[in-house]
Amino acid sequence: MTLDAVIILIKKLADVLLVWMVLYFILKSLRKNVKMILLFKGILIILGLQIVSEVLNLATIGYLIDYAIMWGPLALIIIFQPEIRNVLEQLGRSQLLGRHKILTVDEREKVVYEIVQSLEYLRKSRIGALIIIERDHSLSEYIEKSKKLYADISSELLIAIFFPNNPLHDGGVIIQGDKITSAGAVFPSSENLKISKRLGTRHRAALGIAETTDCISIVCSEETGRVSIAVSSELRYNLTIDEVKLILLEELRPKKPIIIDEEEEGDNDEVNSQDN
Repeated sequence: MTLDAVIILIKKLADVLLVWMVLYFILKSLRKNVKMILLFKGILIILGLQIVSEVLNLATIGYLIDYAIMWGPLALIIIFQPEIRNVLEQLGRSQLLGRHKILTVDEREKVVYEIVQSLEYLRKSRIGALIIIERDHSLSEYIEKSKKLYADISSELLIAIFFPNNPLHDGGVIIQGDKITSAGAVFPSSENLKISKRLGTRHRAALGIAETTDCISIVCSEETGRVSIAVSSELRYNLTIDEVKLILLEELRPKKPIIIDEEEEGDNDEVNSQDN
């Protein structure tokens, strides 16, 4: 087999793979959207009628179907604009250029310190809390529907947000980089049947957003004061404060290489050695 034949074969395989990826994403979207299912059925009906008109040579119905196919895409874009926008937002949820902000060693330690300090108070006081840390996948969809803050992260502010009778107490906090971006955010509940029925809505919301994005979900139980973390569709229940600190430091560590100048290489090597 020649090199040209191998390249052609690779291109064909890549072409088929991309088609299957598109079909998978479309079917996944159809499964969760009733309107998209109706749209898909309507398209199948029109295609079926077109086949019938061609086989039976039905001129009138064939003309109408051709007209519908010609102007149908424009009509679908107008009618189903909200659904199309949601699909495009899901495609853009993954940021190809990396996380919202690459934290330095000092910034990462400060973020973890403030979160851990707030959790220490919240669990002792039996105050429920849900803290979401954004990573590579954008959480703008949930930020838009919540109360925007964009404040420097601090344990005092986190405690104040989740303090009982606070209007934002029942929602979740979203952290981007070293900033508290919003509060009172609402997240989808997990439909995992393996979750214990003893766990409440906060734990289900923490796992639900961790199943759909790559965020870090931290939840403090109002009833037991136990702290749990959901990462990569896995809920780690009843963690100690030290375990929470170690998990956060590890999960917030940059997973992509950072391009640096040769002049700064020595300084960065020293910082990385301190981090390790």
